[in-house]
Amino acid sequence: MKRYSLPIVVVLAIGSLVWTLVAGNKPALGLDLQGGAYVVLQPDRKVDKGVLKQSVEIIRNRVDALGVAEPDISTQGSSIIVQLPGVKDQRRALEIVGQTAELRFRPVIEALPPADPNAPDIGTTTTTAAPDATTTTAAPDAAAAAPTTTTTVIAGTTPREEDLPDREVVLPEISKKTKKVTGRLALGPSQATGTIVKSARAVPPQGVSGDWTVSVDLTGEGNTVFNQLASVCFNATATCPTKRIAIVLDGVVQSAPTVQQPQFSGSVQISGTFTEGDARDLALVLKFGALPVQLKPQSTQTVSATLGQDSLRAGIIAGLLGLGLVMIYMILYYRALGIVVVFGLGVSGALLWSLVSYLGAKTGLALTLAGAVGIIVSVGVTVDSYVVFFERLKDEIRSGKSIRSSVDRGFSRAYRTILAADISSLIGAALLYLLTVGSVRGFAFFLGISALLDLFVAYFFTRPTVALLGRNRFFTEARFFGVARGLAVAKDDV
Repeated sequence: MKRYSLPIVVVLAIGSLVWTLVAGNKPALGLDLQGGAYVVLQPDRKVDKGVLKQSVEIIRNRVDALGVAEPDISTQGSSIIVQLPGVKDQRRALEIVGQTAELRFRPVIEALPPADPNAPDIGTTTTTAAPDATTTTAAPDAAAAAPTTTTTVIAGTTPREEDLPDREVVLPEISKKTKKVTGRLALGPSQATGTIVKSARAVPPQGVSGDWTVSVDLTGEGNTVFNQLASVCFNATATCPTKRIAIVLDGVVQSAPTVQQPQFSGSVQISGTFTEGDARDLALVLKFGALPVQLKPQSTQTVSATLGQDSLRAGIIAGLLGLGLVMIYMILYYRALGIVVVFGLGVSGALLWSLVSYLGAKTGLALTLAGAVGIIVSVGVTVDSYVVFFERLKDEIRSGKSIRSSVDRGFSRAYRTILAADISSLIGAALLYLLTVGSVRGFAFFLGISALLDLFVAYFFTRPTVALLGRNRFFTEARFFGVARGLAVAKDDV
């Protein structure tokens, strides 16, 4: 096994690296290395773990629908941590993620003007809305209002704490671009919630001058409930004189389409002057609008792509510089054995790159700045393993043994120390991973992987390589390069 372990390890390292490059895999970068958005969401009341878990799944569905690669959504105590690396429209993503109220369908009683036409810009809140539209399969005459987004309490509208499903309310329509109230709607009690929706999707224009639409599939029971509301509004009864149904989330009207037929067969088409973004946002609201608890943003952070790239570039430069200095020192001190260190680090690096790339592609594992720090720390641990082995070889040679006879004996003693050191690193990494969240877990994970690779490479690469060099007189006796010369450096200093 000793004879064949060296070529097997080398072939494994080179083969996995080539396969990774051919497959186009590469490590997925975290928020701090490629930019993105970060938000901490806190429930407005005490909830159990089941409710938090359900909320995380709904948020994850929303994020997946946004097309965010490698999101990190986890719980920390009673909070939900959402990290969206690489997301381009950070503000929109955070708004979609933060939509926390129950999705409701209310009949529109009356359309009202804005309370204050000169109202100032509205502050940061939690949802993205869509324009008014028409609930039908064909409605070219639908009157479109400006896109809307959630806001704080607005004069002339119902306060959020009084926005109860069984009450008549006045809720705003808000411009997404200007952040101003464009209108208010007097709405009747809620007749249905987001549970009636089975799925929803944005549909591209069918003609050259057409607009995007939203196709909504209803559940079996939901279709019955929606048809009751649609029939009431289509006939313009006293409870729905405008023939419109408002789709409300978090105290803001997302869309208020006009009903143009009394009955639907499990599918509803919402059309109007939708842009692609408007249609996709409304589809997300309809599909993943209801959470089991209201979540409030506690802190929000965005990292620009430029800053992330700068961090990545600085980390790579620092890592390569440090690695280069270590390699130069090891070659100068240990001569030919320093070359073993160089190739050993190359083997470890190829295996680590391939493994991290594979996990990033298959499981969404993201390499963060903290994870990169864990890898850099592990380089020191790996170099220490070589130093321990080489110093053991020195001890054997000082006792009069040859290099060939010293390798196995020196390695068996050194490997106990290497094993103890790496197991200590693994225990520390495991505890950090289990007891912490966020970037610290990334540090622990990559430190643990690197420690395992160190044990593997030390046993299957370093030992057979040194044994091979010990059989070659050039590497052992060369005047300035020989292994014996390198191992004898400290002998003269004793």
